[in-house]
Amino acid sequence: MKKLNFIDLFAGASGMSEGFVKAGYIPVAHIEMNEEACYTIKTRAAYHYLKSKKKLNLYYSYIKKEITREEFYKNFPDEILNAVINIEIDDNSIKDIFKKINPQNQEIDLIIGGPPCQAYSLLGRHQDNIENDPRNKLYIQYGRFLKQYSPRAFVFENVPGLLSANKGQHFKNLKAYFRKLGYEVYHDTLDASDYGVVQARKRIIIVGWKKEADFGFPDFVKTKKKYTVNDAFEDLPELKPGEGYQFINYKNKKNSYLEKFELRNGIDFVTQHISRPHNERDLAIYKTAIQKWNNQAIRLRYPDLPEELKTHKNESSFIDRYKVVNGSGSSHTVVAHIAKDGHYYIHPDEEQCRSISVREAARLQSFPDDFYFEGSRSAAFKQIGNAVPPLMAYAIAKKMKELLWQI
Repeated sequence: MKKLNFIDLFAGASGMSEGFVKAGYIPVAHIEMNEEACYTIKTRAAYHYLKSKKKLNLYYSYIKKEITREEFYKNFPDEILNAVINIEIDDNSIKDIFKKINPQNQEIDLIIGGPPCQAYSLLGRHQDNIENDPRNKLYIQYGRFLKQYSPRAFVFENVPGLLSANKGQHFKNLKAYFRKLGYEVYHDTLDASDYGVVQARKRIIIVGWKKEADFGFPDFVKTKKKYTVNDAFEDLPELKPGEGYQFINYKNKKNSYLEKFELRNGIDFVTQHISRPHNERDLAIYKTAIQKWNNQAIRLRYPDLPEELKTHKNESSFIDRYKVVNGSGSSHTVVAHIAKDGHYYIHPDEEQCRSISVREAARLQSFPDDFYFEGSRSAAFKQIGNAVPPLMAYAIAKKMKELLWQI
């Protein structure tokens, strides 16, 4: 059977694309407005190209910083790197984007992606201008790609707040618009922890089918066993606050979780195991939070801190801003705010007493260890927090492939 292809819109760091590539799809183009995320996508595209050529040693040299990015990129055909389009999708740019996507007259099987979701988040919904936020209408731009390329199906991802934004009217408008374009539209709320991700992360998945090939909402196969954050962190070397390694050997052999879901997939070192520094007050708060959670399963509330550790008098807002990742279960949802500070993602090991590293955040999102994030530490955290977990995307991709091959 021929390999299915796709276009990834609002691609971010290509977490969703990673799941589809793993399932055997071929990316035609990625469109993303953030420059650092685009470099991440290019580097990952280079990885997949080198893997197909059995020349991954070149990739390993790059992520170890033995060669520069410029030297690394010189090894790839233009079509590999040019398929990543660094531009914001809007009324002014969309025609130019269509010109840059050249599918060589081939049909596009699938369009995937999810517009920026901050406007639909619980925080975003408190904004007074939500109805005027241009991000609310990005589904229209998504639809223009459906109209231009007429794929057999699409997969649209977003936060649960999409369903209730503007009292549900935005979602009604979205469904009506996609149906007008010729698609039967279905949706459900998925939790990433059902697909091998050690994180409680709920997302709305909208699936659209051309009306002549309507399969309804697919039954995505869930994993039978739940794994824990400790399973995901077990082999990573201990770090002190502010300590980090561009690359370092694993602490021990891979366990069943890392092997089953291929997070450790062939290399004998881990990259970007880098933690942020913390001041003495934060470290004292972290220690208190870790002890409360590990010993009593109680979350630290800001008003409960000793007076000498408090930094402000507001004890009614953001009282849970210090949160320990649950080592013996699933993590709470990783979001882009992790780029600002680590207070909401404290490592569960009291001996380490710090916020999680870049690689640990990537593990919580189910990125494989050979996935490299371009840019600064903060840029990497932001890309990870905004991403679709690749393992959840992989479960979606496999089932979609099974159905698309029936058309």
